[in-house]
Amino acid sequence: MQSSKGFSVKTVVAIGIGAALFVVLARFGSIPTGIPNTNLQTNYAILALFALLYGPWAGLLIGLIGHTVADLISFGPWFSWIIASGVFGLLAGLFSRGIRIHDGEFGGKEILRFNIAQIIANAAAWFIVAPVLDILIYAEPANKVFTQGLAAGGMNMVTVAILGTLIAIAYSKTRTKRGSLTREA
Repeated sequence: MQSSKGFSVKTVVAIGIGAALFVVLARFGSIPTGIPNTNLQTNYAILALFALLYGPWAGLLIGLIGHTVADLISFGPWFSWIIASGVFGLLAGLFSRGIRIHDGEFGGKEILRFNIAQIIANAAAWFIVAPVLDILIYAEPANKVFTQGLAAGGMNMVTVAILGTLIAIAYSKTRTKRGSLTREA
């Protein structure tokens, strides 16, 4: 969905809508856990879906913008996790390229591929990027940030697998399958 001269208008609008949905869900669609500053987040299902629909660069920007705004209206920016959200969006979009959801194709094979993509993206973002940046930027204790990262990543994997997959299936059912229309004589 990206032209050679930059983003299409459709993608720019999707980035704005995706970031806004990310903020709303981060604020009102999260469930606290027993781990400090770590919640079950529904917004990553939307981020994964938008990365699938509009590509890795849209996923990156939605993650960065959405997480930054959500942090600004809550407690202040936590840059290591903001960057991790962007990395998740970027990788989810990269690894799910080629899934033709716009053509109404999102069956078993595509669901499996989408979920492998989101699991890899979540693992990279939350098991590696967020904790390492917490240590490098904020000098946080390693055992604390790796525990938070493992919890956040695991919960995000499950949330995206359930909620993200269901939303993607619903979206694909609104699309006309390629070759399903015939011309009348």
